[in-house]
Amino acid sequence: MDNLFKIKILKPGLFSSLQDLGRVGHQDAGIPFSGAMDKEAHKIANELLDNPHATPTIEMTLCGAELEFEGVGQIAITGADMNAKLNDKPVPLYQTIDIKSGDRLSFHRVESGCRTYLAARGEWSGTEWLSSFSTISNLLKVDGIPEQLQSNQSIEIRTSNFIEQRTYPKTARPIYTSSYILRVVTGPEFEQFSIDQVQSFFDKVFEVSADSNRMGYRLKGAIKDYKPLREEISSGIVEGTVQVTSAGEPIILAADAQTTGGYPRIANVVTEDLSIVAQMKAGDEVRFMLVGLADL
Repeated sequence: MDNLFKIKILKPGLFSSLQDLGRVGHQDAGIPFSGAMDKEAHKIANELLDNPHATPTIEMTLCGAELEFEGVGQIAITGADMNAKLNDKPVPLYQTIDIKSGDRLSFHRVESGCRTYLAARGEWSGTEWLSSFSTISNLLKVDGIPEQLQSNQSIEIRTSNFIEQRTYPKTARPIYTSSYILRVVTGPEFEQFSIDQVQSFFDKVFEVSADSNRMGYRLKGAIKDYKPLREEISSGIVEGTVQVTSAGEPIILAADAQTTGGYPRIANVVTEDLSIVAQMKAGDEVRFMLVGLADL
């Protein structure tokens, strides 16, 4: 028999929001895809609970939320390690966890990585817009568009029977560091860059700027001797597009990025590495590695 399982937000943390797999088919209207930044961690959390991949999760960034549960249910936590504690006792990542009414779950600052995902077994209720629960961080407040989580907000989940505990294999879990290599394919304007500029792009170790968010990651460090050839006409962009500003600094566009842009697109991060991008934080180092489509 179904029962109601509630998650009450006592403290939302730094930036916590509901995310699913995003909005598809509305980019021609200027609406970003959005959805979970680390879609792999999001999917694994739902798999641990036998939920469909599109079921929402709570995405937390750098410093997590404090929550209280009403009713019985099951949860799973994936992604960055935020030292989660259930009733002041440490709880494991990548494992099904049984919850009873009155339990409190607290997250803290990340040990490694950037974003943590909390899934709960069952059918979620809440504000949907264009068939998605996903918050869009850069959109003006409009009635009906989901916003980031707030204190005293409650999320209702209709859940049913418990499943047997599942654990995601340790050998398959991601390892977060402070230095990353991202695989990229060439972008539409790749040939506008000279050989020396391309070599600089792939040789340089860039640093993630503090001015990075769900819209995009700004990287510190300019491509050597870069000067734009001309002013670009705004063109379509997707999550993972790497643009180069007029100062020669790359920007990796993320889930909430605009759907068009006017900077030249030197490269695109391969889809499988977007989860790495989602877990980078300010001060981390990143390099790019060129691959061909045949290598993917």
